[in-house]
Amino acid sequence: MATERLVVVGGDAAGMSAASQARRLKGPAELEIVAFERGHFTSYSACGIPYWVGGLVPERDDLIARTPEEHRARGIDLRTRTEVVALDVPGQRVRSRDLDSGSESWTGYDQLVLATGARPVRPRLPGIGAHGVHGIQTLDDGQRLMDTLERTAGRRAVVVGAGYIGVEMAEALVGRGYEVTVLHRGEQPMATLDPDMGGLVHRAMNAMGIVTVSRAEVTEVLTDEEGRARAVVTAAGDTYPADVVVLGLGVEPRTALARAAGLPLGPSGGLLTDLSMRVRGHANIWSGGDCVEVLDLVSGRTRHIPLGTHANKHGQVIGSGVGGGYATFPGVVGTAVSKVCELEIARTGLREKDALDVGLRFVTATITSTNTAGYYPGAVEMTVKMLAERRTGRLLGVQIVGGEGAAKRVDVAAVALTAGMTVDRMVSLDLGYAPPFSPVWDPVLVAARKAVSAVRAAGV
Repeated sequence: MATERLVVVGGDAAGMSAASQARRLKGPAELEIVAFERGHFTSYSACGIPYWVGGLVPERDDLIARTPEEHRARGIDLRTRTEVVALDVPGQRVRSRDLDSGSESWTGYDQLVLATGARPVRPRLPGIGAHGVHGIQTLDDGQRLMDTLERTAGRRAVVVGAGYIGVEMAEALVGRGYEVTVLHRGEQPMATLDPDMGGLVHRAMNAMGIVTVSRAEVTEVLTDEEGRARAVVTAAGDTYPADVVVLGLGVEPRTALARAAGLPLGPSGGLLTDLSMRVRGHANIWSGGDCVEVLDLVSGRTRHIPLGTHANKHGQVIGSGVGGGYATFPGVVGTAVSKVCELEIARTGLREKDALDVGLRFVTATITSTNTAGYYPGAVEMTVKMLAERRTGRLLGVQIVGGEGAAKRVDVAAVALTAGMTVDRMVSLDLGYAPPFSPVWDPVLVAARKAVSAVRAAGV
């Protein structure tokens, strides 16, 4: 039997999970695996970068699950600092460039995995490429930021954007003793929440000393004579001094290679795959991680949701398919959690805007409760917002903002969404209770009760 060759483009969660799973199922005599990674690191937790920057994680290498040397010891020909620059689909080969020497070469494949990830959104503005301006997506990005922080004497930071990475980086920089200003275009920070819930996050950020400026559109980064960032300017004409600038404007799929090769892309620019994570229309090309769009089980549309949880699952599915097994990735409900200091933030399913965009009629219910029994020492508040379809009562989404124990409660809602439950059925869920963990009526169930009343009041 001839040995097949699997080529993997991208050495983080999806790519190396796929390579490792394929290697478990097929030995070197059956499957040769070549993986290309443009950075220095592999199989690391990008989600942990803010906690390393903030000092909660002591060392950079604590974020690395498996080093290049460990992958090579498992029979994977992993080539770091090597970027794939062209994809020849008819010829079944990729062209790679050694980033240190500049030399290029072609490598043929029988099976191809595209796990190119995502890149930070970097608007085309004067000064955006200056020294001291950082987008954070990879561990190499995090290392460059840390190098800047160690070289910079000033203690003023501006974070542009208030999504997950922007909020988490703002907290990390405060932890390092920086004066932090967050500029964002929206009505409230955390656009993944509805504005009323984002307002709770805004107040918490202000309380911890972060200056948060809403409806602020950045137009320029001012630089000094050495080309280093020194201030950020907004459309309103306001100037915010900065010794370091962090871009938290979100990410976009890194799919230039796929686009140039004519592979199918979705509305967000991510690769489109079938349930087994094969690129649509290509039996021997697979893709997973932050460069793909996946099915939203609530809205029925594809979405770009860049999360490490999904990427690792994609990799397992791909590796099973390449290795001769069978697995599928049915879709997601859009669950995510974060925190600002002691405030926990969680969401799953659809926001009001999302529901309107897909033509759903809905009701909302918002309640405030506590994480434990009200009389139990240390009880703290949490706010739960729930969306339900107007006629059927089908759960559409949940957002939770509050103290300790708030964020992981969203998992109950994520399971209910995946199961297609109505809010009426949710009220009867048999959740765990003891005073140190929950009131008699858990906050999620209280919200469900209120949502049931809203559905009934709305009628047809």
